[in-house]
Amino acid sequence: MPHETVIALDLEGTLISNAVSQFARPGLFQFLEFCRLRFEHIYIYTAVSDARCHAIIYNLVARKLAPMWLSEISFVDWDREFKDLGNIPNVAADRCLIVDDNRQYIKDDQVSQWIEIAKFEPPYPDTDRELNRVQELIDRRLAQNKTL
Repeated sequence: MPHETVIALDLEGTLISNAVSQFARPGLFQFLEFCRLRFEHIYIYTAVSDARCHAIIYNLVARKLAPMWLSEISFVDWDREFKDLGNIPNVAADRCLIVDDNRQYIKDDQVSQWIEIAKFEPPYPDTDRELNRVQELIDRRLAQNKTL
């Protein structure tokens, strides 16, 4: 099994509440820094328009809820049907992971690359620890892949 070097992150329901309320999920800053240390490339893979996504990221960075480097992150261009990891440039799909709360967007032949996260939804509790749980899953997966 190849070592994953790229991670694609969903926005709504995963990193934040949604594009309207934009509540940052607890642990967002630390999770993003974890990803930066573990992966060569990080992408945002969202149904939110690029312009709206840039504004959301700007607000997260300005409020110090996300690291400054997030403002320079790339977005994956896609057809809004499936979040095909093949749309990520210059890397094979099996070298990518995707963190998303919505199985409907994941291609059946890429489910093995999907890290499921519970949807961040009202009342948006401060006690939510999903990003911590996902971080532990990713750490275990990367460690396992290194030993294979």
